[in-house]
Amino acid sequence: MAHKISNDCIKCGSCQSVCPVNAISEGDDQYQIDPDVCIDCGACAAQCPVSAISQE
Repeated sequence: MAHKISNDCIKCGSCQSVCPVNAISEGDDQYQIDPDVCIDCGACAAQCPVSAISQE
């Protein structure tokens, strides 16, 4: 099960830098996680300063 980024995302980019499989990319309004690439490690959720990332 992949993680997802909610609308609470502040576009700081801290999640992208810790993703070991490069599943996170910058979207227009917020960052996005590719569920086909995400390995559900949780590194992004632990790094997010506003708790905008959770399991889908």
